[in-house]
Amino acid sequence: MTLVSRQPEKIAPNLHWEEINTVLLDMDGTLLDKHFDDYFWEQYIPEHYSLLHDLPVEEARRELLSRYRAVENTLDWTDLGYWSNELGLDIPELKMRINHLIGVHPYVIEFLEFCLGRRKKLYLITNAHSSTLSIKLEKTSIGPWFDRIICAEEIGLAKEDERFWHRLEETLGFDKKSTLLADDTEKVLDAAGSYGIGHLIFVARPSSRKQVRYSEHYPSIEFFKELIPKTTI
Repeated sequence: MTLVSRQPEKIAPNLHWEEINTVLLDMDGTLLDKHFDDYFWEQYIPEHYSLLHDLPVEEARRELLSRYRAVENTLDWTDLGYWSNELGLDIPELKMRINHLIGVHPYVIEFLEFCLGRRKKLYLITNAHSSTLSIKLEKTSIGPWFDRIICAEEIGLAKEDERFWHRLEETLGFDKKSTLLADDTEKVLDAAGSYGIGHLIFVARPSSRKQVRYSEHYPSIEFFKELIPKTTI
């Protein structure tokens, strides 16, 4: 008998925008469709790795997934130089070959316009390596919306580490209680919440090709239009 995992009941967001001065937004899965990243690491790279090492694709995929998990939640996981050296592949070049799959989620631009209209400070906060960031910003043109863009490598820690948020606050000078963070990774929200970020939102639809999965602990959204008051839509 196959057990079907229960979908957690959705906790709807209930924001009071007058209490929020700063908005921190993750990139992959939050603003951008994570289908690109899932396909790249789980299908495209295993195919190239299997050719390089004369392995069946499924065997290559199993090996790579194990190696990914070994450095998950660290800076190495997103470091393209690390993976190029580890796998003997030109990872940035391979990303460029399929950059047509990079896309912005629906209603993201409308949300950024709303935040700008409300005079909120907007920051893009990502674990993505600077090389990946450059590729995606060039493809999507979302960079100019933000007051500043911070890669985890600049801070020296991954977002899953609570110390990241302490250093980020020192870098940007925001008030954590009046700050909103939206991210598609619960471990990131856990770390930010432990540090004291006041408003946390879980993005339950990181990939357009995968099932929506709500958080058991945080208010969840599928699209950013859910955070825009209906009177302004």
